[in-house]
Amino acid sequence: MKFIVSSSALLKQLQSINGVVTNNPVVPILENFLFEIEPGKLTITASDLETSMITELPIEAQEAGRIAAPARILLDTLKNLPDQPVTFTLDEETYNIEISSANGRYKLAGENAADFPRVPVVKGSAPVEIPSSSLARAINKTIFAVSTDELRPAMTGILVQLADQQVTFVATDGHRLLRYRRQDVGAGQTANLIIPRKAFNLLKSSLPSEAAPVRVEFNQSNAFFSFNQMRLVCRLIDERYPDYENVIPVSNPNKLTINRAELLNSVRRISIYSNKTTHQVRLRLTSSELVISAEDLDFSNEAKETLACQYDGEDMEIGFNARFLLEMLSNIDSEDITLELSTPNRAGLLMPAQADENESILMLVMPVMLNNYV
Repeated sequence: MKFIVSSSALLKQLQSINGVVTNNPVVPILENFLFEIEPGKLTITASDLETSMITELPIEAQEAGRIAAPARILLDTLKNLPDQPVTFTLDEETYNIEISSANGRYKLAGENAADFPRVPVVKGSAPVEIPSSSLARAINKTIFAVSTDELRPAMTGILVQLADQQVTFVATDGHRLLRYRRQDVGAGQTANLIIPRKAFNLLKSSLPSEAAPVRVEFNQSNAFFSFNQMRLVCRLIDERYPDYENVIPVSNPNKLTINRAELLNSVRRISIYSNKTTHQVRLRLTSSELVISAEDLDFSNEAKETLACQYDGEDMEIGFNARFLLEMLSNIDSEDITLELSTPNRAGLLMPAQADENESILMLVMPVMLNNYV
């Protein structure tokens, strides 16, 4: 059987789902894309058993058929072809695939589509719609804090808490915690889902730049995201997420307000002189100024800068990991930020000074112990 498709259109769709394909999959068939041909339509699936992505595009075809096509060689071929119609000829008995273009012919060995794992389907879930821009923003604001520690599987994903009038996204690695909440998206139901980091990374890279609704459905074991011609299905992390609300300190009498860009650039410069193991920077806070310093005793390196700030509270000195501070400051958009503190050995809360009425961002960072109060 045959079908004709634009080489650039096919390449674009394959690249959008190729992130699912792993180099050494558990089952060799997963090194392939599943092609399902119907008259006028091609459905392509990529899977790693945990996550599957499905996309569709229009083609010229008179017959229906299925075959598994090797991902890497197919992508490499299409990348090096100029934009043109290409003809795919499939032999469903030998699983051979022949691609004909204006330049020549290419033969590759496919596999039996029957061996490709079935993608789960959703049943009985009430769908939730989230604007693509809101979902992309929520993922960007939290994903960098997700843990990579496989011994704590719950923390290797993002907790999504659905409620009647809001949706909350939470990520933590034990050293910092991000809570991103949207008040303009109501789920009309209550549920807690832990979405794996890989699934959200894939979703982030494939969400459309133009505004589009993302339909979210879920059951006990899987979550389903669909928008435009794209669908993503991922297995939920079946673990109990840490009770993060108890970690967030309630009483924080010491409050620093400072220009975000100035603090970010200062920490960036000072961190060059910090210890390469601890990445520790020291913040000394007084009523009118913030002194940021770092030292690496092994190499006799040290640096200090003073910034003007607005500080309401007792004079104090606290240490933080510079890498965590830099990542968090880079993920805040507002001109000024607020840092709320209680004592030098308790977590600090970082948040935008100018809050958006539809969203709230809270970033918690654990301090590192300074020598003078060890």
